[in-house]
Amino acid sequence: MPESIDLGGIAAEVIRKRIKHVHLSVYPPAGRIRISAPEHMDLDTIRVFAISKLPWIKSQQRKVRAQKREAPRDYIDRESHYLWGKRYLLAVVERDAAPTIDLQHKRIVLGVRPGTSTERREELLDAWYREQLKTALPPLLQKWEALMNVKTSKVFVQRMKTKWGSCNPNSRAIRLNTDLAKKPPECLEYIIVHELVHLIEPSHNARFVSVMNLFMPKWEYFREELNNLPVRHENWAY
Repeated sequence: MPESIDLGGIAAEVIRKRIKHVHLSVYPPAGRIRISAPEHMDLDTIRVFAISKLPWIKSQQRKVRAQKREAPRDYIDRESHYLWGKRYLLAVVERDAAPTIDLQHKRIVLGVRPGTSTERREELLDAWYREQLKTALPPLLQKWEALMNVKTSKVFVQRMKTKWGSCNPNSRAIRLNTDLAKKPPECLEYIIVHELVHLIEPSHNARFVSVMNLFMPKWEYFREELNNLPVRHENWAY
């Protein structure tokens, strides 16, 4: 059962796991704190560690609370949806046939069977966005892997609630958020470079910044552009 500790007036939930090190997470939208800790680590030791990270925790809380969020989507006619940073209106066409999605000028036309639920419409669009991202990836990966002299073992595209991407330097696998297909193309390219740099430098230290500056001098501009865009609405159940 989760434990709770007080960090100078800030509550944090502690989850025991079969891990070696303590991990801190700050969750949107309110900045809820979760600490994953080794099963037998003393609670006071966990508290001391977390208190030492209070400046980082407060900084992350400010970021997630300030993050713009989309309104909940109903997946109905004339609802706004985005592809590569451009706005499209959703057109829902009911017909007795297999589901289809077509991009037509300024519309995303979703063909579904009559009575298709909101949840199913969402699933169909999520799968479509995933395919858009998968299609855009190969030339970008080929370009940047060659420029940086690195090579990924595997690239996963999936829905991610709190990150635009992640990298496992040990397995050399990277993960990309499906919703990057909704953002301007330069945002996807920035995230790809960011994750590939982690194959050179796993942490976000001065060396990481130096390598980012070398390969993508405007990376901080792209990061700000991405962070200023709204992220999808989520029902946060912990």
